[in-house]
Amino acid sequence: MFHKLIPLLSGQHRVFAVDLRGFGDSATAEPEHDSATSAQDLSDLIVRLGLGPVHLTGQDISGPTTFRVAATHPELVRSYGAIETGLPGFGLETLADVTHGGAWHIGVLAAPEIPEMLLAGRERAFIAEYAFPSLSATSDAFSKNDIDEFTRSCTRPDAFTGASGLYRSMLTEGNEIREPATHKLSMPVLAVGGGSGAFTSATFRQAATDVSAVCHSTVSGTTRPSRHPTASRTPSSPSARRSTPRNNITVPLQPGSLAGIVPAAAPNHPGRLRHRARP
Repeated sequence: MFHKLIPLLSGQHRVFAVDLRGFGDSATAEPEHDSATSAQDLSDLIVRLGLGPVHLTGQDISGPTTFRVAATHPELVRSYGAIETGLPGFGLETLADVTHGGAWHIGVLAAPEIPEMLLAGRERAFIAEYAFPSLSATSDAFSKNDIDEFTRSCTRPDAFTGASGLYRSMLTEGNEIREPATHKLSMPVLAVGGGSGAFTSATFRQAATDVSAVCHSTVSGTTRPSRHPTASRTPSSPSARRSTPRNNITVPLQPGSLAGIVPAAAPNHPGRLRHRARP
């Protein structure tokens, strides 16, 4: 998805599509990897490149990571976009409860060594036959090249360590996330919902003071914008693109995260950054 959006945004913004640690071609994650570590990586990257404040966007399992950045380093974040995501401590954990409609693959990815045991050699089938069809509103959203790229990144050694670490921490870090959320985000927040309906906006209205919402119906194919005027100040708004030229947009990608697949930019795309292990 983002590799199609990046060219549309890059005319007015510098766009940095980031492979978080343990995803795509970034360095593999350690077994104890969590969203706090991932957030520190992302904050360090913004500072190291001198980009802040940025329009920061996180989708799916990168939500806790990007929220931590916005909550603990508000000076680095001009606005925040939350796409089809939630927060531990605010109901995100329920998505792993299969007895109440949760997704089975969350438990699989969160269990140590189980992804490698069950998915090794079956990565393409899992991506193309389960993940993409079940998590996409349109059947042609992903091309063969997209599937090839995801399969390539998911078949490297320790490819699932990043996703596994973030899913495990999602199930245990509710108290950690609720603490900074008590000081609600003050920057404009755009909450984008799809198949989850108003879940994202309902979550972030508890954790931020200035929230606009857009919800796309996977049934009717229509998009319902928020009535709140703050949408005009978010990076997805045409007026924002005109009034704030060359702002930096940082989008953490998750090519290895199979809960909400985000196609990464092409491997040689100049806007794609990868995390390298520190010496």
